[in-house]
Amino acid sequence: MRQFLKILIPIAVTIFFTQSAFGYGPKGYEPSKHQKNHDGKSGGGKGHHGYGRPKGPPADIPAHIKERMSPDGKGINLNGSQIGVTGISIMAETPALKNVVSMALKSNKLGDEGVRIITQSSTFKHLELLSLWDNGISPAGIKMLARGANFNNLKELNLMQNNLGDEGIVLLVDSSNLFHLTSLDLSANKIGDKGAIAIATSPYLSNLKKLDLFNNQITLKGLEAILQSKTLVSLKNIDFVKNNIDDESAAKLWESHMNSCRALKNSDHPNKKKLPLCGN
Repeated sequence: MRQFLKILIPIAVTIFFTQSAFGYGPKGYEPSKHQKNHDGKSGGGKGHHGYGRPKGPPADIPAHIKERMSPDGKGINLNGSQIGVTGISIMAETPALKNVVSMALKSNKLGDEGVRIITQSSTFKHLELLSLWDNGISPAGIKMLARGANFNNLKELNLMQNNLGDEGIVLLVDSSNLFHLTSLDLSANKIGDKGAIAIATSPYLSNLKKLDLFNNQITLKGLEAILQSKTLVSLKNIDFVKNNIDDESAAKLWESHMNSCRALKNSDHPNKKKLPLCGN
C-alpha cells in the first residue's frame, strides 16, 4: 500500500506532506528535525535513540518559555519540553505572549486539562497555528477545543498521535472553529470510517488544503467518502499511508476519481461541481 501511494498522485496531489513548520523561537525551527517520517517515528539524529532528551520539565519553566519565544512574542516552539499543565498555566499568565499566533507544543504532557487552559485564557485568543502533537488528548479535550473561542482563527492544526478516535473526530469537525483551517494533521489517532465520513461531510472544512490521515484504520469506504466529498472542495494534499486499504482497490478507486476529475475539467456547465484533489 505504501509503495502504491508514493506514486499514486503525480500531478494533482502530493501524497506525502509533513507537518507545517511552526517555525518560531529565536533559534528558528528546523522541520527536518521534527517532522514525522513514514515509519511513524520522528527524525532527528541522536534524538532517534533517546540520547540528550529531557527527562522531565525544565528546572526554570518561565525562563525556558522566554528562551523559546520569538522576539516579537508571536511564536513559540516548545516541542519536546514536557512543560505539562504547570507550564501551560504559566504561559497563560505570561503578558509577553498576549499576541501569540503560533504555538508548537509537541510532547508536552498537556492532556485535556492543558487544552482547557488554552481554551479559557485570553492570552491565546489570536492563535492561528497550533501543534498539539502527542499530548494525550482525548475526545473530552477535543470537545473543549471545538467549542473554545480561542480557536476560531485557526489556520493550521496538528493533532497527530493523540487519543481522538472516531468520537473525537466527529466532535472536532462539527465545529465552526475550523472554518478558516487550511491544514489538519490527524495522523495516528485510530480513526476509522466513521471519522473519515465525518470529515468528508463537515460543512466547516471548505478551506482545507492539506489533510494528513497517516497511520489510521480507514478502509476503502472512508477514502471513497473523502474523494466524493461535496465540502472538501479546496483539498489538494492528502496523506493516506498506513490505513486499511489494499493496493488494487485503492488503484481502482483513484483511477475512477481521476476520470471524474477529467470529466469535470472538460465540462462547460456553468454550475459544475468541484471535487477534492482535482486541482479545482
